[in-house]
Amino acid sequence: MKGDCLVQDKPVFANKSLGADSSALRRIVYGPDAHPNGFEALQTEWNELVRRSRFNSLFLTYDWQTTWWEHLGNGDLWIVAFRCRQSDELVGIAPLFLREIKEGEDAGKRQFNIVGCIEVSDYLDLIVARGWERAVYAAWIEWLCSAEAPAWDIVDLCNLPEASLTYQELPDIARLAGVDVTVMQEDTAPQFPLPMRYEEYLSNQVDKKQRHEIRRKQRRAEREAAVGFHLVQDPRTLESEVEDFVALQRASRPDKAEFMTPQMHRFFLAVAQRLLEADILRLLFLTLDGEKAAALFAFEYDRRFWLYNSGYDPASHAHLSPGWVLLGYAIQYAIASGCRVFDFMQGDEEYKYRFGARDYKVMRVKLRSA
Repeated sequence: MKGDCLVQDKPVFANKSLGADSSALRRIVYGPDAHPNGFEALQTEWNELVRRSRFNSLFLTYDWQTTWWEHLGNGDLWIVAFRCRQSDELVGIAPLFLREIKEGEDAGKRQFNIVGCIEVSDYLDLIVARGWERAVYAAWIEWLCSAEAPAWDIVDLCNLPEASLTYQELPDIARLAGVDVTVMQEDTAPQFPLPMRYEEYLSNQVDKKQRHEIRRKQRRAEREAAVGFHLVQDPRTLESEVEDFVALQRASRPDKAEFMTPQMHRFFLAVAQRLLEADILRLLFLTLDGEKAAALFAFEYDRRFWLYNSGYDPASHAHLSPGWVLLGYAIQYAIASGCRVFDFMQGDEEYKYRFGARDYKVMRVKLRSA
């Protein structure tokens, strides 16, 4: 390590050689032994900065970041904050953790990741107020290349949304500092805009064949079973409802069952508890003849419906297509709730495009020290 692990509060001096002027910023570094840590110190300002960023990501909010760190985090927590020197306004946060890679071609190397990376957080980024990106990027790169930062070999900025400037403008700044940079498309996150009415969505955004299939499957389910649509709202029953969701999720496919380890199960429950309290969780069930047949673990945040995970039991009511039926109801719910985007998030599964989704890039930037 190149410096101590406590809070470092330093002015950032002008460095025009990086192609951006960071002299308007003051840098505060909360290392792994800082008391309070970066989360605690920035708690009251955190979410407001996320809202002022170019992409208001649920996965960068204080509730998500701290829950992920508590249940899935490993290594040393390093949170670097940037304030306007003139006003002391918070304009940037780099929420990072540093760990040693255990396997693969980079085994033994020390890597920075954004808190939440890689699995389970679909959109991550440096948190930067709109208009401050280049200054914050330059100040952050200066810190990474300084004696005050801990020794590192790789910085992996995963799950960057298409709207981010990080994969567009940070690479040139980093290269000017002598850092090797790789930029790649990591995945796609299909999504579609929501109109004011469900029938308008079906008529204008879904092709004729799929529109017929959506309506046919819904009518059949409603004709052959008593159909119910259940939104979980009672915190007293939440734990049992999450248990029911996990059972359906594990039953869906072998890879989903493998994903839902006991640790991941605890994480889903913790997320559900935190986000139900914040009125963001949308845990939805379709019941057929009183039996839970399909489930969606989703969120409603910033007028966006974020479909996070799903499950159904293929051995029960499969002929009634409960997953499709529930998805149609969820789209109706999202429209009625005033959402403007329905986001399937990462993965290019075919069903997403049948419901009218279009690709949205998810990018990745890797930095390697010289």
